[in-house]
Amino acid sequence: MDKKDILSRVDHTLLSQTATWEEIRQILDDGIKYGCASACIPACYVKQAAEYADGKLPICTVIGFPNGYHTTATKIFETRDAVANGADEIDMVINIGFLKDKRYDEIEQEIRKIHEACSGKTLKVIIETCLLTDEEKIKMCEIVTNAGAEFIKTSTGFSTAGATFSDVELMRQYVGTNVKVKAAGGISSFADAEKFIELGADRLGTSRLVKIMKHV
Repeated sequence: MDKKDILSRVDHTLLSQTATWEEIRQILDDGIKYGCASACIPACYVKQAAEYADGKLPICTVIGFPNGYHTTATKIFETRDAVANGADEIDMVINIGFLKDKRYDEIEQEIRKIHEACSGKTLKVIIETCLLTDEEKIKMCEIVTNAGAEFIKTSTGFSTAGATFSDVELMRQYVGTNVKVKAAGGISSFADAEKFIELGADRLGTSRLVKIMKHV
């Protein structure tokens, strides 16, 4: 795969707590320049970013981030607010404690409601694979498929580990044909990115690939 093709699948990401508008603007400029799939940024910058990018780059933001234990009502409000501010894509975090408690129906209902609040925008469901057993990962593939979200996503990048090749392989195997896979967290080379795509990832959440391009 050529680098341009790989970059077209990248959600160019900056979600650090200290992110300033100047840094976000740089992410947008680079995302536009290198033809990325989107810029994934904190919700507080979505309105400003959407106005700045002016349709040249889709704007993605995160909901219930990074821990996922917000109430459903809170996540729905965050989603509606983000969409109203111009977000094109929403990456939500599931309630991991509920998954451990086997409260599967509640998780599925939450995803359905958030998907509804997306008003036709793309929803990616972060399951935080590093905290789950294989059994729980497989269960989440089933739940995300049933709930109708567009993507299942490995990680927030804020927990104990990011995406692994084995997790992407597993998710691609068990998720429905209508659901795409996003690998995120720790993707630091074009070789790794290509391997993730070969294993079935449609999207990659990273900032490092654009940084590599800038220093070529």
